[in-house]
Amino acid sequence: MDFNVKKLASDAGVFFTRAVQFTGEKFGQVEKTELDAHFENLLSRADSTKNWTEKIFRQTEVLLQPNPSARIEEFLYEKLDRTVPSRPNNGELLGHYMQDAAKDFGPGTPYGSTLIKVGDCERRLGGAQREFLQTSAISFLAPLRNFLEGDWRTISKERRILENRRLDLDSSKARLKKAKLAESKAAVSLPSTLHHLSLCTFSCIILNLRMCLWSEEVDKAAHELRVAQTEFDRQAEVTRLLLEGISSTHVNHLRCLHEFVEAQTAYYKQCYLHMQDLQKELGRFPNAFSGNPGLSMASGGSSPQGNATLPQDTASAVETDTLKIEEVQAPATGTRKAKVLYDYDAADTSELSLLADELITVYTVPGMDSDWLVGERGNQKGRVPVTYLELLS
Repeated sequence: MDFNVKKLASDAGVFFTRAVQFTGEKFGQVEKTELDAHFENLLSRADSTKNWTEKIFRQTEVLLQPNPSARIEEFLYEKLDRTVPSRPNNGELLGHYMQDAAKDFGPGTPYGSTLIKVGDCERRLGGAQREFLQTSAISFLAPLRNFLEGDWRTISKERRILENRRLDLDSSKARLKKAKLAESKAAVSLPSTLHHLSLCTFSCIILNLRMCLWSEEVDKAAHELRVAQTEFDRQAEVTRLLLEGISSTHVNHLRCLHEFVEAQTAYYKQCYLHMQDLQKELGRFPNAFSGNPGLSMASGGSSPQGNATLPQDTASAVETDTLKIEEVQAPATGTRKAKVLYDYDAADTSELSLLADELITVYTVPGMDSDWLVGERGNQKGRVPVTYLELLS
């Protein structure tokens, strides 16, 4: 117990000395040891790295998980060292809802069959997103978090120790300076005092003792200064090595950034391919967006023969008799130029394959579904989906 009290008193004395030195520096009353320019640059670079890494980390978390409640839940599970329960993400949940709705509406109906296909695509998009989030969390977020919670905490701890060593060093310098000043004053006043008190032997002894005490105080302060300087230099070297390691941190984060970009590229490529496949599948179902082609023509506009409604058997013949698409003739008026937006592979001989950015001539024929046009490219002719075209004139 006695040892602990002594240690507590010693620590309190050191804390008080540092506080006095720190306060004096703030008011400009005492001298302060300045670090060299290279060391200051290392400190500034480390602070900048920490600040920007923290901002990038937080914003990446928001990007990958916009829901703040979900982020808090993941944080709590991580601190409790437990696995976050697996739940369907928004895309997967939407896909489930669409497919359940299709069962209710009837998978054989145009709406139901389309819901099944779109729901399946949404589920695949949700799976791609889940894979992207997992890859990004491991390859990008984890290294940034390790730096902030590991390397940076070590650097901050050593910097605090270095600051304390500097305060101890400056306090030792001030103590030695005061001791030398007192010793010099005593040495100057000693000859005159001895002359006036030459008959007093006891006074001479007291003065000599005072001189010895000041000499001992100077020696003690000089020893403490050497010890403080050694500890400061050693701590400065340790801190310098840690700060120079920031360059390695930048190299590591650069590698992680490349992996993050690759993960994003793969994710968006998957999404594009899934949506492209879905668009092609939907384009092959011309009846999905139309009820009765004959009624559509009757209500939507005029045919070459006027406003008369086409017979149902005639409209069906145009849609089903895919073998005679080459017999369809372009009208005298009503043809337009169109630019192809995406590549399209013909499903059968009645369709025309397309290449992105090419120009073709398109027109419609009586009874054809509104989502399809007849396209011509030289001697080639076939049905083409409207969604793949940009009509120019």
